[in-house]
Amino acid sequence: MILAYRVITTLIYPILIILIFVRKLIKKEDQKRYREKIFSSNFNVIRKKNTKLIWFHAASIGEIKSIIPILKNLIENNKNYEFLLTTITHSSGELIKKEIKNYENVYHRYLPIDVDFLISKFFKLWKPSAIFLVDSEIWPNLIIKAKKNKTPIAIINARLTKKTFKKWMLIPKSAKSIFSTFKLCLSSNIESKNYLTYLNVKSVYHFGNIKLINNFENNGKENIYNFFEHDSYWCAVSTHRNEEKFCLDVHLKLKKIHKNIVTVLAPRHIQRSDEIKKLCDKFNINSQIITGDEKILKDREVVIINSFGVLPAYFKFAKSVFMGKSILKKFENEGGQNPIEAARFGCKIYHGPYIYNFEDIYKTLEKNGISKKIGDQDELVDHLIGDLSIKTKQTEKFTSIINNLSNKTYIDTIREINKFLKNEVI
Repeated sequence: MILAYRVITTLIYPILIILIFVRKLIKKEDQKRYREKIFSSNFNVIRKKNTKLIWFHAASIGEIKSIIPILKNLIENNKNYEFLLTTITHSSGELIKKEIKNYENVYHRYLPIDVDFLISKFFKLWKPSAIFLVDSEIWPNLIIKAKKNKTPIAIINARLTKKTFKKWMLIPKSAKSIFSTFKLCLSSNIESKNYLTYLNVKSVYHFGNIKLINNFENNGKENIYNFFEHDSYWCAVSTHRNEEKFCLDVHLKLKKIHKNIVTVLAPRHIQRSDEIKKLCDKFNINSQIITGDEKILKDREVVIINSFGVLPAYFKFAKSVFMGKSILKKFENEGGQNPIEAARFGCKIYHGPYIYNFEDIYKTLEKNGISKKIGDQDELVDHLIGDLSIKTKQTEKFTSIINNLSNKTYIDTIREINKFLKNEVI
């Protein structure tokens, strides 16, 4: 099966090139750097001589946010290493620009598509000394190449769902051959740990979900603070298509009680901002897309976020946050977005019934009174009305709970990664 995968991915390479070009045309790829994914001539390799390179790969924004604290720790304590960070999505690339701009020994590239000759060329040019994959990024050609080159490879915050495990069990011999290549696995939950152990992964540990240790700085602007330092607003973040309609219906119902209510909408994919503004126009709701430092107009009912890294500024004063990718039936087996950042700012978190990807985290938050599942618009409206009537946020309490949960996960994760590097690289 492994041979078949390698042959098939090579044969469909021309189709994948066309797909990347189409995605570029519809602005789902980096307009300047999309070729990094499909042509080795665009790998843009920068290396110092006689320096070991540690390669981290994370797919998208959520995974990037989870490893930034870990990566910064390693960079600051290992000046003699270089670090390569690869991602897949355009949004993750934009976020990385901000996070690594002050480091000279860190490079960001988009991961080439998992075709054998492209991955082989990538290895040959970058010459990684160790590789860390994040979450569910299982790319067979990449893993096989690491094994062939005897490059130690680990996976952190590993997530293997029941559905995915069953698919791998259709080819058990190949699955065990691929997964046994990992020399360290830090799982995101107990379920994944059990599946990975069955697949012959070595050194499997569970210290908690590293998305708990997200510690991004508050990059908010004064114009945001000046506009939102009052009680009548709430946030809906990481929303997907059709969830905005749900949120606008909630807004209109809230408006009957709180005339000056403001709803902040932060879509998961910011390129949908114009689409959301048209939806607001259809509802006869005054809205404004915020891209940079422009002033938020006084008569706006809905503010649509069209930039990265600014949500902490909105969370600072918000009492309530609805997390998207959770209310629509189609997300039953893949729903949920990371609520930790909002919770750390003392926000009460609301979500729909479909939170599969973060079920363990939400259970912990609900147990501590931080999150609440809602079933429909009226239920969310009732909770938001209650939150708006509270004088003071529970920031200190919520932050303390989150920090206690995250500190041990962070310390244990860093310890095992350093142990791995010491044993396999130094």
